[in-house]
Parts: sequence; structure tokens; C-alpha cells
Amino acid sequence: MRVICRCEDIDEEEVLRAIREGYTDLESLKRHLRIGIGPCQGRTCMPLLIRILARETGRRPEEIAPTTFRPPVKPIPLGVLADRPGESENAGRAGDAEGDADHGTEDEPEGGGGR
Repeated sequence: MRVICRCEDIDEEEVLRAIREGYTDLESLKRHLRIGIGPCQGRTCMPLLIRILARETGRRPEEIAPTTFRPPVKPIPLGVLADRPGESENAGRAGDAEGDADHGTEDEPEGGGGR
């Protein structure tokens, strides 16, 4: 069993089964198998999927249309997605003693209270 998409735990047999069921273009395979939507966003699995699809449908890889990239409808700051308010201000400082020293306490509001 060869894993094609590690993010969604999809193996080659699942891909082959989907192609036999009629999912013969990249977009429909992606939607059916949920492949390419994990943390890697298809960087690892899409080239593999394209090669398998080309082999099984008798096409060349360059003949297979790429999937549609869909960014968020409205750009949002990464801090909105973070666990805590102001988290995006400390981005890239994980593990830094100064950056981790104060994320706000009962006594002092986050951000150091005017330091």
C-alpha cells in the first residue's frame, strides 16, 4: 500500500478505485477524496495524483488541468485564527524567553500594560 496523501491518509488503492468509479479529472478526485486540502495544500500529493491519473487515463501529466486555488473570500489577519488575542504580534518568536514571558495575566493585561 503506497500512501499518496499523508495529510488525509489516502493510499493509491483509494485513488485507483475513485478513478474506476468515474472521477477522472483532478478537480473531481480532489473533491471526492479530500486530497490536497490538508496542511501541505497538495505540495506532496498533487504531483503523485497527477501521475496516477495520467497513467490510468492514458493522458500525459501536462494534459491534466490543475485544480482551482481558492483563497479566503476576505483576507483575515492570522491573529484572528490564533488561540489568544495578540498572538499574531508574537509570530516567529515561539520558544523565545522574552516572547513567552508575558502573554497576559490576571494582574496585568496582555502586552505588558504600557511597557
